[in-house]
Amino acid sequence: MSTFPLTRLRRLRSSGALRSLVRETRLDLDSLVYPLFVGPTTQPNEALPALGRFSVDDLVAEAEELRGLGVPAVILFGIPDEKDEQGSGAWDDEGVVQRALRALRASAPSLVLVTDVCLCEYTSHGHCGVLEGEEVANDATIELLARTAVSHVEAGADVVAPSDMMDGRVAAIRGALDDAGFGATPILSYAAKYASAFYGPFREAAESAPAFGDRRGYQMDPANVREALRECELDVAEGADALMVKPALPNLDVIRAVRERFDLPVAAYNVSGEYAMIKAASASGWMDERQAALESLTAIKRAGADLVVTYWAKDVASWL
Repeated sequence: MSTFPLTRLRRLRSSGALRSLVRETRLDLDSLVYPLFVGPTTQPNEALPALGRFSVDDLVAEAEELRGLGVPAVILFGIPDEKDEQGSGAWDDEGVVQRALRALRASAPSLVLVTDVCLCEYTSHGHCGVLEGEEVANDATIELLARTAVSHVEAGADVVAPSDMMDGRVAAIRGALDDAGFGATPILSYAAKYASAFYGPFREAAESAPAFGDRRGYQMDPANVREALRECELDVAEGADALMVKPALPNLDVIRAVRERFDLPVAAYNVSGEYAMIKAASASGWMDERQAALESLTAIKRAGADLVVTYWAKDVASWL
């Protein structure tokens, strides 16, 4: 009688075709969203190519290339010509994101255009809202966020994504969109956005680092998961159509918890620091970028994310 086990799990691992046939989690391009930075001029980033900045004209060419590759959606971040205390460039009809939306809507009509709704790139102090002393004023800020969201949709945005973490901003934006006749526009809420060390490269690219202090007074403590579920619950009650967890890789447990609690689509942001770590390790010969990136994105999907915002979306288009 054989002493070997009857169950041999390695049987279905013996070839690439078999492994693919029984794979539990599928990574596909249709679930990825590519971040794009638009500013006054084009500024490439050699070390982190996906964090380069485009002028509006060059952004149009980039978007057409992305659509040709099969990338289905982008999320826009704007860097204005000038900044002020209130961040008024965020809702300016001739602001950089508004001009980019109109250009993209005309040139790439099938591309899903998501916009980040926040004031941090537009304020002279770098915080995500207007200040009272050195504190961000919650209620005054949400009025400006709602105004920004409406201006984005008027310019052609398909989805607005508030990332500021002000209390009540989803309800304010939902009300403003409905009043403006945009009741069909969905809100993708950054519902659980943590105060994270993994945002560094983004803040440099978007010129959005705070001039003083930090954002721990409004972004979440990385130690908390029950609070993340409360944030999601409130945003659902206020009218959010989808929920975002950010950053993704340090918070796979949070993604799983959100997935199990709510029936809404769940997004996760594979942030700039996660991208930069693998890029740096790959440049040093310590890691294979393609394998590490695909493994990371698969893990985010496996944890429960329906869609992933990632700087690798353009690369994945060729890898897959």
